[in-house]
Amino acid sequence: MRIDLPLLAVVSLFAFAACAPTAAPDAKAAGDAPADAAADAATPAASSDILQTADAAGSFKTLLAAIDAAELKSTLQGDGPFTVFAPTDEAFAKLPPGTVDDLLKPENKEKLRAVLTYHVVPGKVMAADVVKVPSAKTVQGQELKVDASGGGVKIDGATVTKADIEASNGVIHVIDAVVLPK
Repeated sequence: MRIDLPLLAVVSLFAFAACAPTAAPDAKAAGDAPADAAADAATPAASSDILQTADAAGSFKTLLAAIDAAELKSTLQGDGPFTVFAPTDEAFAKLPPGTVDDLLKPENKEKLRAVLTYHVVPGKVMAADVVKVPSAKTVQGQELKVDASGGGVKIDGATVTKADIEASNGVIHVIDAVVLPK
């Protein structure tokens, strides 16, 4: 599988910036607890795939339900590699009331698939590969905008709260919001 240098750079930039010590002291409050749990659960993740790793973290129940409803489980359990920008349950809760329920309806499966694949970049991109780039192409086909200014990393406005949660078929970077394709 060919990995584009800009793609590799974007994900690495997220991972690197998320690990930077410039976060405000209160940033580890409620929003980062699930991310830390994800990292703790992911320590032995080299033998667990992306979905098993996310499930073990316990803070991605909505994401996993959406992946199941969109019939993407077998893909994300495949060889990959994949880089997933994973919104937590709290991130999904920030969406307008009824949005998640509406997306989970069978008649909205294609829309749900588009939203979920917009959170996935081909290849396994780690923090050590950081290069500044303005965007990364997703599996969905559109570009995610990257903003690495201000001491942190944002992807389409969502903050990367934890990076480099390794899995056997890729890597998870936790984000604090659901990003939506244009």
